[in-house]
Amino acid sequence: MLATLERVQILDTAEDIARMIIDSEVAENYRQRLYKMKTDPETQNKINRFTKLKEQYEYVQRFGRYHPDYQTIMKETRLAKREMDMDDNVASFKQAETALQNLLDEISYIIGRSVSESVKVDTGNPFFETKHKVGCSTGGSCGCSA
Repeated sequence: MLATLERVQILDTAEDIARMIIDSEVAENYRQRLYKMKTDPETQNKINRFTKLKEQYEYVQRFGRYHPDYQTIMKETRLAKREMDMDDNVASFKQAETALQNLLDEISYIIGRSVSESVKVDTGNPFFETKHKVGCSTGGSCGCSA
């Protein structure tokens, strides 16, 4: 019975944490940026253009340099990608997305460490850094607890 009660409490706590994340400023900012990106016609035109060129790019990649339109498609795809990435709505969405991902990574790290210091927490981000990091791979020469 204790194990069942404990599991229910864990699930309740997990739901509380999920609700806090959903109600957070970071998540709200993400939703607003996503809405702006999806409803702006100019931004959508840039995204659609890039998507179509990407399909052509993938087709041309099958043949490589031997395809007659290889250079043209490669150049157009890169230019469309840059134009899409430089769009204010896309850029602000990507920043909001990164902020939300960092929040989720930090929460995962905290939960993992609360279970055990030896739990490996995969954040999915090779550049994820936290102030709780242990070791630096220099053998402790920086003063850390390696």
